[in-house]
Amino acid sequence: MNHLIEQAGLATQIICDSAGTAGYHIGSPPDRRMAIAASKRGIELRGSARKFQRSDFENFDLILAMDRENYQDILALDPTGKYRDKVRLMCDFCRHHNLHEVPDPYYGGSEGFDRVIDLLMDACGGLLDYVTAEKLTINN
Repeated sequence: MNHLIEQAGLATQIICDSAGTAGYHIGSPPDRRMAIAASKRGIELRGSARKFQRSDFENFDLILAMDRENYQDILALDPTGKYRDKVRLMCDFCRHHNLHEVPDPYYGGSEGFDRVIDLLMDACGGLLDYVTAEKLTINN
């Protein structure tokens, strides 16, 4: 997503961050296999793993889960439902793929990472269209 934001010249208007719902890899760089799949498409993955925090509900306008389990884990941190409308599934923004969840390629081969990058590029393109149409017009 950050790659598309930068390409669109919107890095000063859109902040995108990533966090997991489990603390397995906190502080680690992106998975090497995912970084390779991304680099094949001219994308450099940056950052380090962190865990989603309750404060993220306040700090971000939109929170995206890769699958339904993560979606439920995020909603569990909001027992009053105050932020429920901010939480969506990533695949809700796909324009070409018809999957409802991003599959976890962690235990598979490199082909799985390639498929996930292609799926995420589709979803991120749709997400960028949504954000620029819906959110940026509100703030301008």
